[in-house]
Amino acid sequence: QVQLVESGGGSVQAGGSLRLSCGASENVYRRYCMGWFRQAPGKEREGIAIINSDGYTNYADSVSGRFTISQDNAKNTLYLQMNSLKPEDTAMYYCAARRGALSWWALRYRRPADFDYWGQGTQVTVSS
Repeated sequence: QVQLVESGGGSVQAGGSLRLSCGASENVYRRYCMGWFRQAPGKEREGIAIINSDGYTNYADSVSGRFTISQDNAKNTLYLQMNSLKPEDTAMYYCAARRGALSWWALRYRRPADFDYWGQGTQVTVSS
């Protein structure tokens, strides 16, 4: 099974930027659907950015236009570029993988239950 390790979290002021990385233990390009999720204290885990195995991306409205998901296939690494960060972006961020593609219907909902493999998470804290 694929193993995932996140890095790049930290503390930043509102308006700042961070780039999260997720290293995979095997080649996931075109073989896995990959995603970024986050969970704030007292809240449910939510999907914020997905890149399907066919390259199609989907974003939560709360991050659309500010966050960008991408892959470096040569490095087996998934990225999340986060710009214009807000205090409400404060959360633990997780990378996740699912073998094969998500259906167009499931992709819209970005549900954690659709993903099988998870990293340990990296904390992002945005201060006002």
